[in-house]
Amino acid sequence: MPDLLLGQVLSFTADPFEAGETAAHHESHGAVLVEGGRITATGPAETLRARHPQARIHDYGRCLITAGFIDAHVHYPQTAMIASWGKRLIDWLNTYTFPEEMRFADPAYAAEIADRYLDLATAHGTTTVCTYTTIHPASVDAIFTAAQSRGMRIYAGKTCMDRNAPEGLRDTAQSAYDESKRLLEKWHGQDRLSYVITPRFSPTSTPEQLAAMGALWREYPDCLMQTHLSEQVDEIAWVRDLFPQSRDYLDTYESQGLLREGALYGHAIHLTEREKSRLIEAGASLVHCPTSNTFIGSGLFDMGLARHLRVGLATDTGGGSSFSMLHTMAAAYEIAQLRGHALHPSQLIWLATVGSARALHAETRIGNIAPGMEADLTILDLASTPAIEQATRRAQTIWEALFPTIMMGDDRAVRTVWIGGKPLR
Repeated sequence: MPDLLLGQVLSFTADPFEAGETAAHHESHGAVLVEGGRITATGPAETLRARHPQARIHDYGRCLITAGFIDAHVHYPQTAMIASWGKRLIDWLNTYTFPEEMRFADPAYAAEIADRYLDLATAHGTTTVCTYTTIHPASVDAIFTAAQSRGMRIYAGKTCMDRNAPEGLRDTAQSAYDESKRLLEKWHGQDRLSYVITPRFSPTSTPEQLAAMGALWREYPDCLMQTHLSEQVDEIAWVRDLFPQSRDYLDTYESQGLLREGALYGHAIHLTEREKSRLIEAGASLVHCPTSNTFIGSGLFDMGLARHLRVGLATDTGGGSSFSMLHTMAAAYEIAQLRGHALHPSQLIWLATVGSARALHAETRIGNIAPGMEADLTILDLASTPAIEQATRRAQTIWEALFPTIMMGDDRAVRTVWIGGKPLR
């Protein structure tokens, strides 16, 4: 029996960075028909109710039905250490991140944190994530197993590091290749699971390991590749010392076969003009992590790049200080303001849905509400707190109604999520 979700429905027919707010379609009394895990119809509620009288009705009143949020860059092993005080990136990794990631040699601990992370993410309206793991194969098995049990579409891969990390967190170029290939062949394409080739970043990978990851990517070109790029100024200086032969940070990846379509670069704040040009030419994706960039003091991302590149949005748990994509949208707005650019609410919600789906090359599957798309949906209460309710009461447009939830909303605003055509709670 099909399910018919009633409420306000928001979808996109174009890119709001190109077409403005007219890129979005808002159905004030809308409906979404779900059957077999997919969206089969959308439109006015009265029309779909008349056409499908046998459907189970889920009436969400004045709540907003949107595509599920897509978090395009996270480190699920950092769940327990989120919001750890102070430090710049390199000190923060050594003080907090690496000691916590050492614990993932224990499969039971990896499974515990994987379940905890996905519970927290979905409670905040996130239905798909692209996550780093640790060097331990058990950390990959844990997150894929947890996602598979929930029916989630997820992207993940073994994080590879063979230098500048504690002994218990280093692999080698060969073991990284061998273990990544084994895990890829085990998980990639199973149900809604996708493997992502994952060198952490150039400071923790030798040229030999980066070359091994490039070789693996050539063997499995349908996979994505994720890493970090130009997050902090002192990190860039470190890369320059480690790779004196490279033209710039991006070249450390480009020279090893790690730059083309399907490449996801987290942060990408301090880019040279050459790097920008090559990223555009290659069709790579950037992932903006605003709460992380402010929390660790990295810098201000240039959202103008969204006119030329696929740009997604991410919490960057646990460098980011929240599991909420709503909070992340608010931070993206504030960072853009500091650069003299006021992002429209349509652009913010696009970044968290279609934009992140495009960054993951998954826009034909997830990130929007349209017939044929996978039924991952987030139901937002636009009056979830007294402060938000009093602001939205005066709204004359959907954008005036939605913006207070973007700026002040949290998990209380998430009425429920649907994953793969099923309500999670």
